[in-house]
Amino acid sequence: MSRILSLRDVYRTYGEPPVTACAAVSLEVDDGELVAIVGPSGSGKSTLLNLIGTLDRPSSGTVEIDGLDVGALDDARLSALRASRIGFVFQQFHLSDGVTALDNVADGLLYSGTPRSGRLQRARRALERVGLGHRMDHRPHQLSGGERQRVAIARAVIGDPALLLADEPTGNLDSVSGASIVELLHELHRQGTTIIVITHDNELASHLPRRINLSDGRVVGDSLRKEDAHGSARITH
Repeated sequence: MSRILSLRDVYRTYGEPPVTACAAVSLEVDDGELVAIVGPSGSGKSTLLNLIGTLDRPSSGTVEIDGLDVGALDDARLSALRASRIGFVFQQFHLSDGVTALDNVADGLLYSGTPRSGRLQRARRALERVGLGHRMDHRPHQLSGGERQRVAIARAVIGDPALLLADEPTGNLDSVSGASIVELLHELHRQGTTIIVITHDNELASHLPRRINLSDGRVVGDSLRKEDAHGSARITH
């Protein structure tokens, strides 16, 4: 199985004197996994999301996406990697109010060079994939919170990214809508998408196959690791 993500001894510090937001983070995610990165506010989740999503670079250590060393790429190549290989879903839906669900999703390919007709065709398929084939012509204010998040997910997967990053994807939803989004993530995973969910919600994390726990910028637990006799963690898969 190929490895989609590898972080080796990653640190991220800010300011002077430096404040450490990520410390000695090492983890690997294989193609096709569904993973929760979970921790309370201030644990380093947002920093780790930005590093994994190539929105930020590590102060030291190595971040590799699909075998490419993020630190070795210039800004243009980094933007191209992000556009072609990574999809983002956020707690805030970030939809354009004045346009339809179809156009919101099609905008996910706006900078891909795909003609408008092709963008709309792929947007229709993406909306059908998330169960919103019947809501394509509705605008965001005509949709429920759960439906708006489904539109955001359709926009994130329209380009068939190798990796989908979901930041608190149920954070703005009621429990019923949140459960439907979790089921959608499982369905996308079954279809082959690699998904990393960043959340403070232990209940959400408990429904995912693998959980990585953060505290004070460090990985303090991984459900695919166990402690050996000397107290060091080792991969067991």
